[in-house]
Amino acid sequence: MTRSVEPAVVSAHITVHGRVQRVGFRVFAAQAARRLQLLGGVRNLEDGRVELEVEGPKVVIEALLNELKIGPPAAEVSQIETTWGQSTGQFSDFRVWYEHRSS
Repeated sequence: MTRSVEPAVVSAHITVHGRVQRVGFRVFAAQAARRLQLLGGVRNLEDGRVELEVEGPKVVIEALLNELKIGPPAAEVSQIETTWGQSTGQFSDFRVWYEHRSS
């Protein structure tokens, strides 16, 4: 007898460097995350980076990372930092957070 096993849900803290503010990056990231059915949010940081907190299957988050490397047309992504962790279950959807957070 075979059982289907749901992929393990993990969390990722993602920081995107480059020209990623004032180019529609947060909306781009949120649309991609929602399409991939990931949970969490995205916000601008005061130092010009964009930060995402994401939960879902690792392979799906990796697909999001591939999209973030490209970004919207006006963006220029120079680096992406990702820290993996355990899922917290704190998110029920994916949101754009409009408050800035200190770096």
